[in-house]
Amino acid sequence: MERRKTRRVRRAAGAAVALALVFAGAATVASARGDGDGPAGGGPAAVPGASSADAGFARDMAVHHQQAVEMSFVVRDRTDDEDVRRLAYDIANTQANQRGMLLGWLDLWELPKVAPGGERPMAWMAGEDGHEHGGHGSAGAGAGSGADGVLMPGMASRSELARLGRLDGEEAEVFFLQLMTDHHKGGVDMAEACAALCAVPAEQRLARGMVEGQQSELGLMRDMLAERKATPRS
Repeated sequence: MERRKTRRVRRAAGAAVALALVFAGAATVASARGDGDGPAGGGPAAVPGASSADAGFARDMAVHHQQAVEMSFVVRDRTDDEDVRRLAYDIANTQANQRGMLLGWLDLWELPKVAPGGERPMAWMAGEDGHEHGGHGSAGAGAGSGADGVLMPGMASRSELARLGRLDGEEAEVFFLQLMTDHHKGGVDMAEACAALCAVPAEQRLARGMVEGQQSELGLMRDMLAERKATPRS
């Protein structure tokens, strides 16, 4: 019964991932042609500044996504479970594609892929009002501190990545699902902040697609953990 429930959730997650990729494709076309890439309020197309929310989100989410891709490849080598391997493949494929888009935008805007002037990760989330936007990812131990490699909320530490690489079978599956749950929660907060703060409509659409896709996967991972008599860490 639980396996059938998970398969139903997985189909919903797959649809959400497909939706995110549709958003990504539409955003790429818009960027390449220059259509709809002006500020959200309308007017002529404008290149975002290096310290804008658009550039900050593109830089930070590219880094955030890269770790998700790396964790997904690690767990695919540590388990033979078809469901976990399929989920890992979906995450790696989706987030690698999205990461390529984000870095491509920075190239198109001729902006650096490293924050200017040593600006801390996620500084762009403060917005014009100076207050942090986002929920789970705006606080937490080690958030944005760089401690043990944790640059942004939800990211796994170097120690956790090393542990994942040592585990096998169900232990690897559970730890991966827990790490990726935390990772997705941080990513959702960042994407929600971009949807509210970014000025480029195509990037806002991509961010909303990320929120929908990752929230669906959060439900799937919760069910997969329950099948293994485990729960999310947070």
